[in-house]
Amino acid sequence: MRFKSIYAVAGLTLLSISAFSQDTLKVADSTKVLDEIVVRGYAYDRPLNEVPAAVGIVRKTDLERFGNNSLVPVMNTIPGVRMEERSPGSYRFSVRGSLLRSPFGVRNVKVYWNGLPLTDGGGNTYLNLFDFDALTSAEVIKGPGGSLYGAGTGGVLLLRNAAPVQPSLVASGVFGTYGNQRYRLQLEDGNEKGKLTLRFVHHESDGYREQTSMRRDALNADVSTRLGERNTLSASVFYTDLYYGTPGGLTKAQYDENPQQARPPKTTPPAQPGAVQANAGVRNKTGYVGVTHDIDWDSQWTSTTGLYGSLTAFDNPTIRNYESRDETNVGVRHQTQYALPGRVKGKITMGVEYQYFFSPVKISTNDGGSAGVLQSDDELRSKQLLLFSQADLELPSEFFLTLGLSYNKLTYDFLAKSVSPEIDQHRSFTPQLSPRVALLKKFGDDLSVYGSVSSGFSPPSLAEVRPSTGAYNNLLNPEHGLNYEAGLRGSLLNHLSFDAAFFIFKLDETIVIQRADDGAEYFVNAGKTDQRGIEARLNWNETRKGRTFSQFNAWVSYAYSHFRFTEYVQDGVNYSGNRLTGVAPTVATLGLDATIWRFYANATVSYVDAIPLNDANTDYADEYVLVGGRIGFKGSFGKHLPFEVFTGIDNALDKKYSLGNDLNAIGGRYYNAAPPRNYYAGITLRPTLRK
Repeated sequence: MRFKSIYAVAGLTLLSISAFSQDTLKVADSTKVLDEIVVRGYAYDRPLNEVPAAVGIVRKTDLERFGNNSLVPVMNTIPGVRMEERSPGSYRFSVRGSLLRSPFGVRNVKVYWNGLPLTDGGGNTYLNLFDFDALTSAEVIKGPGGSLYGAGTGGVLLLRNAAPVQPSLVASGVFGTYGNQRYRLQLEDGNEKGKLTLRFVHHESDGYREQTSMRRDALNADVSTRLGERNTLSASVFYTDLYYGTPGGLTKAQYDENPQQARPPKTTPPAQPGAVQANAGVRNKTGYVGVTHDIDWDSQWTSTTGLYGSLTAFDNPTIRNYESRDETNVGVRHQTQYALPGRVKGKITMGVEYQYFFSPVKISTNDGGSAGVLQSDDELRSKQLLLFSQADLELPSEFFLTLGLSYNKLTYDFLAKSVSPEIDQHRSFTPQLSPRVALLKKFGDDLSVYGSVSSGFSPPSLAEVRPSTGAYNNLLNPEHGLNYEAGLRGSLLNHLSFDAAFFIFKLDETIVIQRADDGAEYFVNAGKTDQRGIEARLNWNETRKGRTFSQFNAWVSYAYSHFRFTEYVQDGVNYSGNRLTGVAPTVATLGLDATIWRFYANATVSYVDAIPLNDANTDYADEYVLVGGRIGFKGSFGKHLPFEVFTGIDNALDKKYSLGNDLNAIGGRYYNAAPPRNYYAGITLRPTLRK
């Protein structure tokens, strides 16, 4: 508990800075921090202090505070967000406890890429397909976003990349401990008629543990062209070839003895190979195409239409078997906006989103990393329809009102082909209405207060109705949640900004992960949960234009999660009143950033509370503190060859901790050890192509 006191003191320290005389930290630029951030989530396109929602913002400067290899550290600075990496390339992402359903990957959080769905029709998202530099910004909408984005009670993640500023060629390399190497070659060009970005990145790592090597080759192309004064056509294309090893969880005794080892063989009946003997890992080859057409019809009507599709070849040799599946995902999203005329300002947003998903899945024996004897041959299909509408009204006395509603329809089809006769099952989920009401009041430019009530639902993903046990569960029910939220944000003295949210989330039919005796996962509905929390961020920013000491930024983020099972009985055991599995009650992060001439320095300290590892709350992962930092220099060889060099350290205190625990693991195999103290260095060259 001592760390909670440390962060409380840190927060008070930031507040006390605001009491200093402006003669002590006097600057020429007094632009308010909140006014610099424009939020696109919920189709607002408004400054953050006019947005009645809890939104976490990641900008390019935030991404570049760390090692330019992974999104994990930057996403974990957002209060209420938890991102994990069990081994290089093996991501998990959750918002406000939604990790409960994710043995790996991203579930129960809807992800969009440049305005089009990246989450497939089966409810899964391969976030690890993206290279670090593919992103320039991200927004995390916390809580149900169903009124505009459909299924998902955890939240919404909006990922974007920006058009190039000037024609240039970018070449970079990052090198680090445990064989980490990453190389990027990027071409940026464009003018007022169009923009083009081509990028190729190779990233590989040996990993800290056995069976954790990773290799990713990612090719991206982004292009946009103006078809006229009011027409823009843009396309985003990527192809990723990804492999990463999966070492498996360790028991506490194995973790204490040798945290670097992969899961060892099981010699007692029924015997199982270890992760190394099984050559356990994931191979994912995915191509994605998204095309968007934007039209400004006149001063009031605008529309955006996007078509997208992806093909995935996925192979996953595990300790139990070898899974191979092909995935086809296609869809469309259309959105029309109408700016209200007359005395009442505002806009109305209406639209439709449709997805079709098809995936043959074959399970075979695993012969040391190769597919052996076929055990099952299934086909999965899904169709999703989302109709949405939203009214945003700017009322008198600086009130902002949002009224949103969506209609959601989902069907699943399962065909078991390897049995005679074939088994064909169909399920059409009851159509869902997801409303949202939000109201914000501005008190000048320095303070705004908001409240919202939103409803959401989250159907089981195809990976949950047909989990690794191989048994199709046609009775797993969707989650339904109601979220009450209040927040305030503002600024003081032009440099101190604050953002706080308080929420109560009631969830019925909560889906939780369980494990069979052989380690295969399956899912059950766990009755109800009660999730109450506080999320806050405090930031002090100083910018001195034309000064040697040009920038100073100090910030604290904090999240307290009082998450409990309220009605949960499984196999005759009552877990009601227990803490939500996999959620740390307290998480806090402190950051310091400074720029002196062309040198910069970033330091980050984060604290994560003890995490319950099973529904019974009998086993916990220890609390930990991580310290990291980065220093760098930005210069130029002549006028047309800017460059940057940097170096940094992660886990500077050499803390032993588990990042990406296997929840409810049989035999207590929860632990996936994260790397101890490690280092990195990098260089970026950005020659301009023409004046």
